[in-house]
Amino acid sequence: MREVTKVLTVSAGGARLDRFVADALPDLSRAAVQRLISESQVTVNGLLTRSSYKVRAGDEIVVRVPPPRPATLEPEDLPLDILYEDGDILVLNKAAGMVVHPGAGNPSGTLVNAVLAHCPDLQGIGGELRPGIVHRLDKDTSGVLIVAKHDLAIRALQRQFKRREVRKFYVALLGGSLPQDEGFIEAPIGRHRVHRRKMAVVANGKPSRTRWRVMEHLRDTRGHPYTLIEVQLLTGRTHQIRVHFAWLGYPLVGDRVYGPARQPLTAPRQFLHARDLTVVHPVTGEELTFSAPLPPDLQEVLQLLSRE
Repeated sequence: MREVTKVLTVSAGGARLDRFVADALPDLSRAAVQRLISESQVTVNGLLTRSSYKVRAGDEIVVRVPPPRPATLEPEDLPLDILYEDGDILVLNKAAGMVVHPGAGNPSGTLVNAVLAHCPDLQGIGGELRPGIVHRLDKDTSGVLIVAKHDLAIRALQRQFKRREVRKFYVALLGGSLPQDEGFIEAPIGRHRVHRRKMAVVANGKPSRTRWRVMEHLRDTRGHPYTLIEVQLLTGRTHQIRVHFAWLGYPLVGDRVYGPARQPLTAPRQFLHARDLTVVHPVTGEELTFSAPLPPDLQEVLQLLSRE
């Protein structure tokens, strides 16, 4: 991508420079404009100035947007299950076992590395050639995940997530038989007081809301009960579904963090799959729903059970 130069003329003064430019150029966030100003890429009447400068009628503002910096992450040609793609977003069916973003212990082999290799039309986020991760799924959770290809797309999607306008439905298998056909959990989630890598229901945690309904009651060959449920996330806290149902006394099958150490039903991972995601397209405004079928490893777990 080449450098882009935009020339703006102020018709009515009074606004801060960064606010005026961000409003005039919706492809740029206010933070991106502030970065460009600090990097001497914005002039007012030929002079450099600060973000706090109050524009005046007749000012000529020149904004230079350099091409995105090369990503500090390495592209890796890894398999991706693509549900939808256009110039603005990429929607994936994330495989279980794949970490979304590089971090401690996972410097490579992540979904971000794979997307960098897959997307030649990536415009970059925050001035860097990288995909925009709007939300995440745990390493061992499979299912629908949406990625933004440029700043405008990620800001629009982030607004939808923040306003709870995105509809997210999961499928989970619980140990035990839920006594109701549907229910609602409202319990705050925060860091576990002792085990800091775990989350827990705590009094001073963040508000967390989960809605669920029973899909099927099941039993294994020894008579142990299980409940297959559909879960709607109304907030998006870390490990929210796993924490809420463990707190109720019905941990997810295969959950080795929040479930019991010994479980009667063998599962390769926590039985949790992000089945459906509904968003408004960040550019076209069209409401879109994406769905991912239950993967084979979780189907095999269900085949071990019989209907109650």
